[in-house]
Amino acid sequence: MSSTGSDVPVRVSPHSTAPHHPAAPYPDAPHGEPYRRIRARYTERTVTVYQAYAPTLGLPAARDGRFPAAWKRERMTWIKPSFLWMMYRCGWGAKADQETVLAVEIDRAGFDWALRNACLSHYDPGEHADRDEFRRRLKVSPARVQWDPERDLRLRPLPYRSLQLGLAGEASRRYADEWTVAITDVTALAHEVHARVRSGDLAAAAALLPEERPYPAPEGTPGTDAAADQTPA
Repeated sequence: MSSTGSDVPVRVSPHSTAPHHPAAPYPDAPHGEPYRRIRARYTERTVTVYQAYAPTLGLPAARDGRFPAAWKRERMTWIKPSFLWMMYRCGWGAKADQETVLAVEIDRAGFDWALRNACLSHYDPGEHADRDEFRRRLKVSPARVQWDPERDLRLRPLPYRSLQLGLAGEASRRYADEWTVAITDVTALAHEVHARVRSGDLAAAAALLPEERPYPAPEGTPGTDAAADQTPA
């Protein structure tokens, strides 16, 4: 991530409703950021997402490069392409049962399949004909798209949103057993970035962040205009 956004004034409630054209540049966002955009570290073949677990699960996963049998494949799991949003969620790896921060490199084809087959996690009149249609989609979709405020280095909400992707059923099982390419323990990185932030050296903290760039969302990704993010892979 090349810009921390730490000086951006926040004028949007984290619970506000997105405009009906979320791919349009948002007026308060730096450099004309769309209101909703997937930002991620990725290659031609893989995309990196973040999760945090208790050491009893996170450490074996990082050691073996795959999720252990104790990882509950029948439950919904939420993956986050934004490192700083993961830091907000896990408190820099300090929250209970989230002390081990993992960077999970997964197959892009699987990630894109989940996005194409996802529905929004909440009712949006700009996306759904009515609440009944939303409930039908929610019931059959193997993935949920949720757009949460991106965070700056001090974990304050920014006036634009990044992806959190919930995987359930088939998607959860495929994530754990088919899509995962590598799992890396990045807890030490989280602690180091946090230490630089606490010392007030935001430039040094920003230099340590994983480089995230706009991800070319596949057509049909809920809540975004795929044409707006066709950045070369």
